[in-house]
Amino acid sequence: MPLTGLIITKLDGTAKGGSVVALRRAVPVPIRLLGTGESVEDLELFDPVKFAHRLVSG
Repeated sequence: MPLTGLIITKLDGTAKGGSVVALRRAVPVPIRLLGTGESVEDLELFDPVKFAHRLVSG
């Protein structure tokens, strides 16, 4: 079964933006979901614009 997308979880700490960029460069498939908390309710559809905005706005 081919890999069709990524779910990235446990994005806490200061390196979160760099880890997403590095992973995306290393694995050429789209990021589908982003997990920012401890539970399944903390998964959200990945929106690169929203993600970038959150990185620079703190």
